[in-house]
Amino acid sequence: MKVTDLIAKNKGKTAFSFEILPPLKGNSIEKVYNIIDKLIEFDPKYINITTHHSENIYKDMPDGNVRKVNVRKRPGTVAIAAAIQAKYKVTAIPHMICKGFTREETEYALIDLNFLGVHNLLLLRGDANKLDADQMIGNFNAHATDLQMQVEQFNKGVSADGTTFDKFTTPFSYGMACYPEKHEEAPNFESDIYYLKLKQEQGAEYLVTQMFFDNKKYFSFVDKCRAEGITIPIIPGVKPICLQNQLTVLPRIFRSDIPEELASELRKCKNDADAKEIGVEWGIQQTRELIAAGVPSIHFYSLMATESVRRIAKEVY
Repeated sequence: MKVTDLIAKNKGKTAFSFEILPPLKGNSIEKVYNIIDKLIEFDPKYINITTHHSENIYKDMPDGNVRKVNVRKRPGTVAIAAAIQAKYKVTAIPHMICKGFTREETEYALIDLNFLGVHNLLLLRGDANKLDADQMIGNFNAHATDLQMQVEQFNKGVSADGTTFDKFTTPFSYGMACYPEKHEEAPNFESDIYYLKLKQEQGAEYLVTQMFFDNKKYFSFVDKCRAEGITIPIIPGVKPICLQNQLTVLPRIFRSDIPEELASELRKCKNDADAKEIGVEWGIQQTRELIAAGVPSIHFYSLMATESVRRIAKEVY
């Protein structure tokens, strides 16, 4: 079932969903199950799984030389998504990214996902910061809208090489990302809105925001989108702060502004345990306000914050 259908089926209530990170190579899928088991009681309508490209690292060799090798630290999302759907009967949404994957590799993943009955996706550009130049050689999608068009063509039965095939019975449906505080590379907010509208016109069924901590910015962003004719659901993404250093780390990495009211409380914290409590309190306040405003769903970023998400959900769902 599509995400938009799952939300509609919730009969006006704000749906609950969350995002997980695949375990590091060598770890069992039980690590994934342990996270889901802590949150399954809140009836998640869907569960997202992040994806990661491989990286080039420089490895010291026994002969004293240094060799560049390509490593992948985490498994792909195809098998994990299938395992989640089979075990929990909850819609799994693997992320698909442009950077680090060729169009052919993307197509192979689509074929496997269809075979496994996984038909919902989140399409993203991905972070190219850790990619070397030689990892960008080949037939890549440059932007999320290019990846989007590949999925749209695939749904019509057109391969990456332009050849045709019998299209699948169930086409892929998908959401895409948006940024209430503007994408860091966008020259202005108007440009950001332009590309969001393009994503809608090309087939995106909903948008999920980058994490934010000030609901006023989310509400203002939604108003701007609606004024420009963007009508698809805009799902807020919430990240509970659980470490002291996230006061500076999150704004630097994700360009998310932390309101002074929250920042001043975090500055008073003596340790991570204090910061976690502040994060839970803020998360409860933030999500209550979002639910009161009638948002279609709230998407929680659970990385290092599963227990905080559980405590917030316990209060508001």
